[in-house]
Amino acid sequence: MSDVSFLSGPNGRRLAYVKTEGSGPCIVFLSGYKSDMEGTKAVHLEAWARESGRAFLRFDYSGHGSSEGAFEDGCIGDWADDAEAVIRSAVSSPVVLVGSSMGGWIASLMTKRVSDVVGFVGIAAAPDFTEDGFWAGFSDEERHQIMQDGQVALPSDYGDPYIVTRRLIEDGRQNLVLRAPLPMAFPVRLLQGTEDTAVSRATALAFLDHIDSPDLQLTLVKGVDHRFSEPACLRMIETAILDVVG
Repeated sequence: MSDVSFLSGPNGRRLAYVKTEGSGPCIVFLSGYKSDMEGTKAVHLEAWARESGRAFLRFDYSGHGSSEGAFEDGCIGDWADDAEAVIRSAVSSPVVLVGSSMGGWIASLMTKRVSDVVGFVGIAAAPDFTEDGFWAGFSDEERHQIMQDGQVALPSDYGDPYIVTRRLIEDGRQNLVLRAPLPMAFPVRLLQGTEDTAVSRATALAFLDHIDSPDLQLTLVKGVDHRFSEPACLRMIETAILDVVG
């Protein structure tokens, strides 16, 4: 089992991460909303990287997994700060950003903050989902509730209801990536399942159209859902990483 390391995050919370030493650009896995670094994709890719001698980093945002903090207290800006702090502390080489769901949004923010990004892989990437997903989908009653009470509970296909806070919505608006130029001067691969009920094909296409990259591809995989963690999907992620590493 990999040893977990910790650092003091920018918001005073202890952040957990696992770094696998190896050659080449460090593959950095950024997990999704309410997910953590023990997820199927993160653990599989770490083992794959270790077997091929590649550097790899996985970590938990504050309020997720083994990191300190309450999930409901967090927001996109906090989690982006966490990601930047862990990457800067643990990695000295160029990086390949691999973002799953919300991790695709956080990874997009990292392309503006972290120097020496050499590749980007988005897996069911969910840029701007607090605005274009949550807020856009709220009823008038839910919008009133979140503004008045500070939060609203939404049903989830993946366990307990999501507690969406007013802070998450308002902070999200300060970190949107589809409303301003998004240059990525390196290879980009986007992977999207056609049966994903959390992130639509329209979102994947909007992300494809918005990123400014000289080498950008979107792969739609028929019949695959948001988890994108079946063995064939994991192999596709491996291939995408090798593609952007070159």
